[in-house]
Amino acid sequence: MNARIDPESLARAPSRWRRPVLMLAVPVLLALAGLWVWLASGDSVTTDNAYVQQDKVSISSDVTGRVIAVGPAESQPVKRGDVLIKIATRPFEIALAQADAQVAAAKLQAAGLQSGTVGKTADVAGKREALAFARQERDRQQALLAQGFTTRARVQATEYATANAEAELASALADEASARAAANGAGVGTHPLVLAAMAARDKAAFELSRTTIRAPADGIASQTSKVLPGQVILSGIPTMSLVLSDRRWVEANFKETDLEHMRVGQPATIKLDAYPGKPIVGRVESIGAGTGSEFSVLPAQNATGNWVKVVQRVPVRIALPDKTEVPLIAGLSATVKVDTSK
Repeated sequence: MNARIDPESLARAPSRWRRPVLMLAVPVLLALAGLWVWLASGDSVTTDNAYVQQDKVSISSDVTGRVIAVGPAESQPVKRGDVLIKIATRPFEIALAQADAQVAAAKLQAAGLQSGTVGKTADVAGKREALAFARQERDRQQALLAQGFTTRARVQATEYATANAEAELASALADEASARAAANGAGVGTHPLVLAAMAARDKAAFELSRTTIRAPADGIASQTSKVLPGQVILSGIPTMSLVLSDRRWVEANFKETDLEHMRVGQPATIKLDAYPGKPIVGRVESIGAGTGSEFSVLPAQNATGNWVKVVQRVPVRIALPDKTEVPLIAGLSATVKVDTSK
């Protein structure tokens, strides 16, 4: 007897197996996906604690003065040697003129001291001759007294004159030594007074040259609003900043557990949060010599009873190519993936 096949039962048959198959397939797929991620992640390490860095120079003045002009505008590119700030020069020109006058006065004083030395030397020579004459007269009077041809009062007068001549010679010798010390035994151009005046003149000339502040390197001017015409800027106080354009890198702070297979020279892929669709390929340039906490103002003190272990971060510098498709702005956030299999 032929059995009759119900079409409805045939249609329900696959549906009975669909649910168990799906229930088994989903865990299997998740396990395979996890296995793939685990295998792929073993050849690379990733961090999103990364930022674009550029060298920055704080522009300050070597002199105190009033600003008369500011060269670049905010975010304007500048070249090495471009004028950034101009300071009023008139006070420094006056100071330079005064320094020139002081040099001339010092040279005149040094010449006078040398002339005084010549006069003191001549005075010493005269005192020596006077002493020699006084001694001769004393000896002659003493000989006449021995022969009875003069008086003791005359002999005493010659002895007094000799002692006075000796004292005057000693005073003249002291004056000559003082004059020679003041003249320093050198020419006018090398006298200490002249050298000091010339040093003051050089300082005045240097300060005048520093009234024009120029860019130390190529870069982009920033914070130019901090210095305005008419404002008095102080020596050594930072004003605007210059972001240097010839040195850029990414500083990625990796966990200490990610450094086992990381080496200098390994390729790295950088994805900027501002331009996620345009990755940049760089390379590991250096691995930090200390963790971030070691260079903080207040390093952590772990020698306590409530110590909790925290995974430390180590700064890794990623070198960037010379040219990139996207503009690199200092401080941009990035995600860095280092291929440790290379």
